[in-house]
Amino acid sequence: MTVRRGENGTIFLEGDCTVEEAEPLLQMLQDAPHPMLDWTTCSRLHTAVLQVVLAARPALIGPCGDPWVARWV
Repeated sequence: MTVRRGENGTIFLEGDCTVEEAEPLLQMLQDAPHPMLDWTTCSRLHTAVLQVVLAARPALIGPCGDPWVARWV
């Protein structure tokens, strides 16, 4: 799984984040009162996952590791 919650509550997106990661990510974001998302080590982000991030508007840590997302979003 490329979506995980760290010890301090930060949510991490790592590696290739596929469409299957969208729902678990949404659940984690909804469960956190002030979600923080570290997506610096994400190498590829499916558009469904990106839509969840854009809709939930968590605090983002660093630039996205996906070059396309980093450039256009």
